[in-house]
Amino acid sequence: MLHTMSTTPDADTRRSAAEVNEEIRALWFRAGGTLSMEERREYQRLVLEWAQAAPPSPTRAA
Repeated sequence: MLHTMSTTPDADTRRSAAEVNEEIRALWFRAGGTLSMEERREYQRLVLEWAQAAPPSPTRAA
């Protein structure tokens, strides 16, 4: 039997922006400020997850 993995989190398992941000900070801390290629891929994934979890910013009226 073949199973596929989704690359997008389910709505009920989605983490808050604060949780994802904490993981991003931990990644940078562990890496000592310089990311390897694998860590860069993880960072990019986390930033996309953070952007989806962050509340939309209010827009200014023109």
